[in-house]
Amino acid sequence: MKPPVMVVAMSVVALALGLAMMSARAAESAQADPWASVHELAAHVMPTTGNQCEGTVRFVKTDKGVKVIADLTGLPAGEHAIHIHEFGDCACGNGTCAGGHYNPEGKPHGLPATENRHAGDLGNLLADKDGKAHYELDVDNITLTGPRNPIIGRAVIVHEKQDDGSQPVGNAGSRLGCGTIGVAGPRKQ
Repeated sequence: MKPPVMVVAMSVVALALGLAMMSARAAESAQADPWASVHELAAHVMPTTGNQCEGTVRFVKTDKGVKVIADLTGLPAGEHAIHIHEFGDCACGNGTCAGGHYNPEGKPHGLPATENRHAGDLGNLLADKDGKAHYELDVDNITLTGPRNPIIGRAVIVHEKQDDGSQPVGNAGSRLGCGTIGVAGPRKQ
């Protein structure tokens, strides 16, 4: 005996409603954390007026925090402070529109070996005689986009001098390069 047309139609409607509800829940879940798929940020560092510092600083999400990887050129030989600053604005010629060090927890300044430091304190990178620097650092006091000290939309500043760890910001001197931190695109292998 064939089921009545009405029962079949009701079953199809119920199935369609169930699928629509599942789809709505999936969309709602994606909206709860639209940044969940972001695993890498990057800043293209450009020179401030009269300087030649440029390159890329990448921030890669890891199981323990964030890995910072910087590749820069155009630097005077020696150590240079590298910090995350509070604003992602690199439009002014001297880099000061990026504001001060990123310090959402109100901690004192310090070098990476110091647990109690600004979220933006990344220490010093070393430029060789040709002005090139490669730097890697693992940190656990920032997140890319998460609830604790997110860095997306802020700026990376490379300074004239080394950060000596002193208060309030390490005597690092002027700003040689500035780059706004944004979502990284796929890298070519």
